[in-house]
Amino acid sequence: GFEKALEQEGIEHAEIYLCQNDGTLMSLNYARQFPILTIACGPTNSIRGASYLAGLKDAMVLDVGGTTSDIGVLTDGFPRESSLAVDVGGVRTNFRMPDIISIGLGGGSIVRENDGDITIGPDSVGYRISEEALVFGGKTMTTTDIAVRLGMAEIGNPELVAHIPTDFAEKAYKKIADMTEDAIDKMKTSSGSVSLVLVGGGSVIIPDEISGVAQIFRDKNGPVANAIGASISQISGQYEQIYIYSQIEREEALKDAEQKAREQATLAGAVTESIEVVEVEEIPLAYHPGNATRLRVKVVGNLV
Repeated sequence: GFEKALEQEGIEHAEIYLCQNDGTLMSLNYARQFPILTIACGPTNSIRGASYLAGLKDAMVLDVGGTTSDIGVLTDGFPRESSLAVDVGGVRTNFRMPDIISIGLGGGSIVRENDGDITIGPDSVGYRISEEALVFGGKTMTTTDIAVRLGMAEIGNPELVAHIPTDFAEKAYKKIADMTEDAIDKMKTSSGSVSLVLVGGGSVIIPDEISGVAQIFRDKNGPVANAIGASISQISGQYEQIYIYSQIEREEALKDAEQKAREQATLAGAVTESIEVVEVEEIPLAYHPGNATRLRVKVVGNLV
């Protein structure tokens, strides 16, 4: 279906690649063999794009859309993988997935006041924000309206939100900051402050100062970080196996795993000469005799 859609647009001779959920690409034929590798590739594209725009290899990335915000972590330029089992469609898997937290906070999230308490989302006007938000002449108060009321964003007509009380807007803005801070804390592996890269069309609602964040990076191309991440990505290959070091030398096991990872990258469409190792993970299995170790090698290479 994807090939036919391109043909209908007159794109007939272009090489087609699909995104994987580790921040890399794969050829169409490889995707046919392993379609599950595309699951959750959207957030990883944004993380890779954020890395490119901010020039950082280690940071936290907040991708704010219209309805939700995805928070991920850059580790050496690639999205951090989850170490926990992940449910896919209600099925518990041991499948590779990015370490992502999603919260119901976006540019179109609906702002309400109930008995003096301000609530934000999780429901949103979504793609209808240009019709339903107050700044566009609509009747629904959104987080974007709050940001415009406080002068934090220049969107729509500011006069249409001038009636919102300043103290109410400030309370709502504080709520946005609190939700963001809580989500960031959940992704931290230490108590230190982190660097944060803001991307996505809804990132205008995020405050310039967030507790636990040392510096915030914004870029004018942040709203299209997802597309940037896809366009700059390389091809990857990964191989994982349990080796028993009492039966095979460690160096020989490393070479074997690397060679098989390279073969996977080549099958996925990488130029053989450009392939290089980016990650080696060794986990000794204490319950197994013979010094058994789970070895995982990841490589990346350039497009053909």
